[in-house]
Amino acid sequence: MALLITDECINCDVCEPECPNGAISMGPQYYRIEAARCTECVGHFSEPQCQVVCPVDCIPFDPQNRETVAQLEEKYRNLIAAGIAKRPL
Repeated sequence: MALLITDECINCDVCEPECPNGAISMGPQYYRIEAARCTECVGHFSEPQCQVVCPVDCIPFDPQNRETVAQLEEKYRNLIAAGIAKRPL
């Protein structure tokens, strides 16, 4: 499942550069996550990096975008093939 940023976001700017898939961008009032690009950091890290760095804990899993690990891995492979996601070191 993708993640989402709630309205508790304080626009601290720490999550956006941590996303290896470029899924986080500024929305009209606070940051947002593009579900089509969010792999919960599968393929890159063992846990979602935006959640790790968020100082206000406002990035829960999005119940509207449930995905299995296999689906997240496939999305990751597609993002890498399209040149959208950063390749892990």
